[in-house]
Parts: sequence; C-alpha cells; structure tokens
Amino acid sequence: MIENRSEHLSKVRHLVVKLGTQLLSDTEKRLDVDFISTVAKQVAILRERKIRVTIVSSGAVGAGLRELNLLKRPTDLAKLQAVAAVGQRRLMDVWAGAFAAHQLPVAQILLTREDVDDRTRYLNLRNTIAAVHELGAVPIINENDTVSTDEIVKITFGDNDILAALVSRALGADLLILMTVVDGIQDDVGKSVRLVENIEAARQLVRTEKSALGKGGMSSKVEAARLVTEAGEAMIVADGRTPDLLQRLLDGEELGTLFIPVNRRMSSRSRWISSARPVGTITVDDGAAGALTRSNKSLLPAGITSVSGTFHAGDVVAIAAPDGRIIARGLTNYASADTLRILGKKTADIRTLLGDAAYDEVIHRDNLVVE
Repeated sequence: MIENRSEHLSKVRHLVVKLGTQLLSDTEKRLDVDFISTVAKQVAILRERKIRVTIVSSGAVGAGLRELNLLKRPTDLAKLQAVAAVGQRRLMDVWAGAFAAHQLPVAQILLTREDVDDRTRYLNLRNTIAAVHELGAVPIINENDTVSTDEIVKITFGDNDILAALVSRALGADLLILMTVVDGIQDDVGKSVRLVENIEAARQLVRTEKSALGKGGMSSKVEAARLVTEAGEAMIVADGRTPDLLQRLLDGEELGTLFIPVNRRMSSRSRWISSARPVGTITVDDGAAGALTRSNKSLLPAGITSVSGTFHAGDVVAIAAPDGRIIARGLTNYASADTLRILGKKTADIRTLLGDAAYDEVIHRDNLVVE
C-alpha cells in the first residue's frame, strides 16, 4: 500500500487543494482563522520544497451569513448572491492574513462554469493561474457565486469538488487533495478505504449525507475522482484537520483515500473537450458505439440515428448509445441542422447533399474523448 502511494505522490510538483465550508468553519460556524493559518503554513512549507499549490476554497456564503448575522441561507437568489459577495471579501481577508505571516501574497480568482465551457476562457484560466505562481503568489479559487445564476441554484459544480477537479484537469496538476471532515471514503462497516482503483466500486460505498453548510457530499467527491483519474492524475480525500496533512500525504503516509489514476495522461485538448458541457447530443447505433469505444474510430454519419439540441460546427456535443448512455463527447464538424440532413447517410451521399462543405466525419477521432 505504501509503495503504491509513494509511486503516485513522491514526484508531485503541482498540487490542487480544495477545502469545504464545513472544514473551514469553527463550532460557531464562523471562519476558523486559526485553522486556516495552519493550512497556510503547510502550503508555505511545500513551496519551499518547490511544489506549487493552488487552493480552491469554499466558504463565501457561510462567511457572509455570519457577517450579516443571518441564521440560514436565503432562498431568494439575489439575496444569496449578496451574502456570497459579503462573505467572499471576508474569506479573502482571512486567507490573505494567513499567508502574510509567510510573506506570501494571494490572488483571488473567481470562476463560473462558463470559464470551463468556453475554450478561450479555459486557456486564459490556465495562463492566469500559471502567471500567479510565476509571480510568487498563491492562487485562491472559488466559484463566482455573486454573478453565477444557474450554478448557485442548481449546484452545477457541487460544493466546489467538481470545480476543483476541473481546475486540476485544466492545470494538469499532479494531484488533487480534497480536504474534508472525514478520513476518506468508508466501507460498509465504517472503516476508511485507503486505496481505490475502481471508481464504480467506490460509488457503491457512498452515503447520501451532506453537511448543513456544504452543498455536496461524498458522491461529488467520487465524481471529482473520476474526472481527475481518467485524465491520468491522482486524487486523495482526507481529514483536513489532521496535523501537517499535506506534508505527510506527500511523504507517503497512509492517510485518507487515494484514488489511483489510469495509465495515461490526457492531452490538453482532450481535457477541455471532456470538461466542457455539451450543447447537444448525437445518438448512434450499436455498431457506431462499438467503433467509438473499442476501436478509437471517428464518428461517421452512417452510424447516427438521431440528433437533439441546437449546436454549431466546432461545438462540444455528447454522443449517446442506443440506450441513452453518454459514451463520448467531441467537437462536431457539422451544425445540428446539417447533422440531421446527413444522419444515416453514406459518404458519397453526403457530398451530393453538401458539396464542398462536406466532411467525411461528423467528429474526427482526434477531437473525440470516450467517457
């Protein structure tokens, strides 16, 4: 077990650390300034070891509730966003104070889901975080609840677990650590599972409980693990209150649950394709589904049975099997209207219909990522 950990953790040079609202709060549900200071100290020590640390921090809404003396989260969207705005300032004050003790500046980066969906914004996100590190500051990322509309209500990111996973993928970070209030995933008798090599097996162990302050739960952490490990990096869920947790994990100590990555690393382009939300769905027949998932083939019009949604050439679309399961996603060469015209057609027929505008593939295999 320890050998497995060392294999995946000894060479970490870029680490993303996510902290949830419950972990960041004291018994009075206020931001725990002393605890945040201990995290800053750990990050400072890792930086001395030439390890970059990017922080994803929840806590804005919780901090805002305390600042405004509110007993519970408002249900009105505008008020909830106002609470987040008040709390975000307080949250960054605490982080800035904690890192100031180590002569480290901090950079606030607020994201919405669209920053991942849009290719240009996605690349700018990567470049900005890299520049922050190069300037010697610590990036502190949170969801932009003050302007987000669907995320704050529908919880698209999910208590920042999914946001942290998407940030980790975008950066190509070696490791994502989700610091939480439990010592990883537990089995059916309450014992912590130390190593997970199969995401589906881990899903069977997930309980449905979630905290009053947090928006997610262990299920969102398992989904984050899927996103990270399928890109070729490792993830750990561990008790954030464990003393010197970050150093001890990177030194190979058996703490929390380690999710083992697959034996390949996605390209930057594939990372974005598989992270962006699809704007439409193309359903294929069994033959096409098998060619895509088992043989790394391009998607041809002949294998398409239906199209849903409105999309344009160059958009990210999902590909569904006949039973509705999403099996892949990719960049389409055709808009939805043209895809409808050519579905089920042979290549020769496509050229008759579309002339010089015709592509042989609806989605080329170089622009396709299997789920």
